[in-house]
Amino acid sequence: MNRSNQGPTDQSIVAGSDFLQLNIRDAPVGRRSDWLAQQLRLAIADRRLPIGSKLPATRVLAGELRVSRGVVTEAYQRLIEDGHAAGHGRNGTIVVAAPAMPPEVPPTRQAAPLSPGALFAAVPGADIFDSMRAVPARIDLSPGTPDLAAFPRSAWLRAERSALASLSASDLGYGDPRGTPALRHAIANWLARNRAIKIDPNDILIVAGTAQTLSLLGQVLREHGISAVAVEDPGSLGARQHLHNQRLDTPPVPVDSQGVRVDVLRDVVARAVLLTPAHQFPTGVVLSGARRRELMSWATENDGLIIEDDYDAEHRYDRPPVPALRSVLPDHVCYAGSVSKLLAPALRIGWVLAPPKYRDALVAAKRFADLGNAALPQQVLAQLMESGEMERQLRLLRTRHRRRRDTMVDAIRTHLPDAEVHGAAAGLHLMITFDAEFADTDLAAAALARGVKVQPLSWHSQDSLRPGLVLGYAASAPAAISEGVAVLGDVLRQLL
Repeated sequence: MNRSNQGPTDQSIVAGSDFLQLNIRDAPVGRRSDWLAQQLRLAIADRRLPIGSKLPATRVLAGELRVSRGVVTEAYQRLIEDGHAAGHGRNGTIVVAAPAMPPEVPPTRQAAPLSPGALFAAVPGADIFDSMRAVPARIDLSPGTPDLAAFPRSAWLRAERSALASLSASDLGYGDPRGTPALRHAIANWLARNRAIKIDPNDILIVAGTAQTLSLLGQVLREHGISAVAVEDPGSLGARQHLHNQRLDTPPVPVDSQGVRVDVLRDVVARAVLLTPAHQFPTGVVLSGARRRELMSWATENDGLIIEDDYDAEHRYDRPPVPALRSVLPDHVCYAGSVSKLLAPALRIGWVLAPPKYRDALVAAKRFADLGNAALPQQVLAQLMESGEMERQLRLLRTRHRRRRDTMVDAIRTHLPDAEVHGAAAGLHLMITFDAEFADTDLAAAALARGVKVQPLSWHSQDSLRPGLVLGYAASAPAAISEGVAVLGDVLRQLL
């Protein structure tokens, strides 16, 4: 009988398990239980099997290894006798203690956080915000973070259960790289209600936050022959870093009490400009009506592109939000928004409305970047937006943030009486400046040494400005805000 077409014999089948990549052929003859127990001890020691993890059922692991169940049972029993595991009846065998790390496997060590002095001593690099977050502090007044403790967990869970119940099997496959239809429709309605933008849902692209918008758009602009994007000065260091990563120059354009200086923009060699017109970062000024008209003339006369970062326009306390530039100049404005300041940055959900000239290229860039955002969070967010939960969340945040803003302003008046406060009418942060001669990086470093984390204004400036700080208030309790500003006042008196 010709055996060439038969399947593999029992002897040729690999007796191994996906669990820890165990291969019983590595075991010495007659010592399979000893070998298996040792492999499990090593996995516990090097944390591949962390304390609390459950070992496979003896029957399952024996079947995968093609050994008798007694081999596995004996190995587990040795771990139990050594005190490394414990039997819990029907709940199985659980890892309860780790043996000492073998000498040949040194423990993993994480790099120590930078000291306050080192953090602020040099020009901030690409990893500066990662380094900043890694440094421990009692009070964190960094800008850009909302009140994360107010995240609507119950509403999110309800929406998630509803979304899972309504998802079809096909909804779990590869979808449209532009995003799920439900979320694009919900965002179109949200923007119409809150930002006076009328948009077809098919023209919305879902992205992983404004950071990805800048990265994708940077690729597209270079393909269209654009090598520079003008930016506000002062303006977001993080945004500049994303543009630099796409090999784009970022010539600075000064900002005054009316917003970006369009007269200076006209002299800059750049066909695109990145703006935060509704609430300029970090000064907090609103682009005036006259400047808006100048900006629209610049865009139409030069076939220019305005990248509108609408990062926290909804968070207004003393006046209604101004309409988005996109609402009046759709052919020259690429509008970027996200839920990072409304819900949480960790969701990594944002949206971009591109002019027709760049739309298809942006979708293609998104497709090749990641095939589109995760679908389930999009479905959940769509339900929150359409149910009214997002508006309720925004009302809650406005109340909490206004109270914390007032606390910070009062504390600055008390402990930093010579500081000038900017941008109190909206947003999640204040900018303060000083009419004095000192390095704001020294102030930030000394404050961090006392346990208070802030960002120096010079980080966000390309040209020299008065020393200052950018102080976030949304994520800290009023008592912490008051204490943090008091520390800043004490540190400043020692510097001057």
